[in-house]
Amino acid sequence: MLKRIFLGLVVLLILGAAAFFTFAPGYVERSQNPVAMPAEGWPVSDEAASLHRELVIGDWHADSLLWDRDLLKRGGRGHTDFPRLLEGNVALQVYTTVTKSPRGQNYDQNSAGAPDNITPLFMGQLRPVRSWFSLRERALVQAENLQRMAEEAPELLRIIRTRGDLAELLADRAGGERVLGVMLGSEGGHPLEGDLANLDVLYDAGFRLMGLTHFFDNELGGSLHGEGGSGAGLTEFGHQVVAAMMEKGMVIDLAHASPQMVEDVLAIEGTRPILSHTGIHEQCASHRNLQDALVKRIADKGGVIGIGYWADVVCGRTPADIAAAIRAAIALVGEDHVSLGSDYDGSVGVPFDAAHLSALTQALMDAGLSKPQIAKVMGGNMMRYLADILPSGT
Repeated sequence: MLKRIFLGLVVLLILGAAAFFTFAPGYVERSQNPVAMPAEGWPVSDEAASLHRELVIGDWHADSLLWDRDLLKRGGRGHTDFPRLLEGNVALQVYTTVTKSPRGQNYDQNSAGAPDNITPLFMGQLRPVRSWFSLRERALVQAENLQRMAEEAPELLRIIRTRGDLAELLADRAGGERVLGVMLGSEGGHPLEGDLANLDVLYDAGFRLMGLTHFFDNELGGSLHGEGGSGAGLTEFGHQVVAAMMEKGMVIDLAHASPQMVEDVLAIEGTRPILSHTGIHEQCASHRNLQDALVKRIADKGGVIGIGYWADVVCGRTPADIAAAIRAAIALVGEDHVSLGSDYDGSVGVPFDAAHLSALTQALMDAGLSKPQIAKVMGGNMMRYLADILPSGT
């Protein structure tokens, strides 16, 4: 009898564990990445839909690789997958790898030593054990997952590493091919684990963009949300990383960087950084949004500003609110330096998923932007920038 009871308990534990690992990650993702779209969808006119189909669209920032979904399949949760991106006529999506997030994460101040949210998520998703205890391996596992999907569906998906890759993608799409380009980025420089040699490792794995910090100070320098405050700038290691990124043709992303780090990067001759996902402080006075004077200086050095889709950076929850932030960005830095940086699947709520991106085209038309301005913002500026920055090659 005791043996039967013991076996029954073991079976129950196994079933419980199986149910947890099957359903818990999806539940977490649904709760973290809601879509606040009306049941009937946002209205899109025939004129806006027609314009949207003609656009070359690019987005600087999505965190979908974090959630361990099969992005080759149209999903019922989250904001992006490859079918939905193609439905939304996206040509190029930057996917960033999230590797560490402090417990109690906020926009004001976070400790680098706080318990990490990503470790239990990776364990719960049953990711490879090597990624449980190494930030570098955590980034590489996400990159490997993207590479696997590209190999499974080469007719659908291309990983963009060079100017030649980008030019070929855009030419094929202009010729009518239904294909999506994806570029790899890192949400913060901490996967380098303080070792410059790891930049070569990430580069070889396909990474072409890296944010220097995320929500906490790291070996490269200070975060906008770290304990060092605005005075924590670029460290000596950070200077080495920036120089190596410039040499490799990698995009330097200052989203989440402290004001002093922004100053330090801008002071380096030849830097041309971007802000991948942000809002404009004058339009939305959130601590998440860098002060406007620094944003303008980034643009003045030839960088572009990616406007996000979530309420904390645009102070609203509709396509019209995103369009208002884009108008504010154009007023601040000019129409040649504004682009999209959705932060899709980045633990934020948005008013539409990737399949319904035409709602933003409609909102920009309603806000009074001309068709040439819309074409620049929706992707033209991003493509021009990447054609200059990415390493040469085919």
